[in-house]
This record gives sequence, structure tokens and C-alpha cells, in this order.
Amino acid sequence: MQWQNWSAFFYMGGYGLYVWGSFGLTAICMVWEVVALRNRNQQALRLLRLLTQK
Repeated sequence: MQWQNWSAFFYMGGYGLYVWGSFGLTAICMVWEVVALRNRNQQALRLLRLLTQK
């Protein structure tokens, strides 16, 4: 596809809101997953340290 300007690129023939909304939601979910994995990892390490100290 070829767009005449940046506005047409973001508008995407009327489907821009759907496309960019889906893109944004996917990006948010991916960041959320990384944060959740990091938190679970830190929690598991804390539990492991606690169990090995006793």
C-alpha cells in the first residue's frame, strides 16, 4: 500500500482506529506479561531464599 501523507497512513482508509487500537492493546499486553514474569521470578527467588535459610 502507498499513502500520500502520514495522516492517510494513520487513518488507513477508515480502519486506523481498529488497527492502531489493536496494535496498542497488544503492546500493552506484551509489556504487562514481561512485568508479571519479572514479579513472579522475584517472588520465587524470595521464597527460595527463605526456604534455604531455615
